[in-house]
Amino acid sequence: MDNFIIPKNPNHFSLEERHVLIQDYLSSGYSKSYIWYKYTGQEDHGRMLKWMRQLGYETQPPEFRHRFVRTNHQIMAERQQNLPVQEDASFELLQLRKRVEELEKELKDAQMKAIAFSTMV
Repeated sequence: MDNFIIPKNPNHFSLEERHVLIQDYLSSGYSKSYIWYKYTGQEDHGRMLKWMRQLGYETQPPEFRHRFVRTNHQIMAERQQNLPVQEDASFELLQLRKRVEELEKELKDAQMKAIAFSTMV
């Protein structure tokens, strides 16, 4: 681990010092909490993220950016793609139900014929 810097009150950081702290976080690979504690001796509680947003830094790592965020346009496009599939599925389901009814009728007819044949013999 790096040597810790003499802790300083976060309220007394200049803009340049805030940039240095954020650059250290971005280039070191350590967590924000670790870097914050290194410079201040305190817990972060989201203040470093607040500084990053205020100073215009990207606040999400590139590999996580837009992974779960979907726009309304994307959601609507997915819904439109899914609608015809659902309509087709319901139509197919209706056809299958009709086919089952037909087969049940045929089965009843075949059973009645079998009973009639057995009584004749």
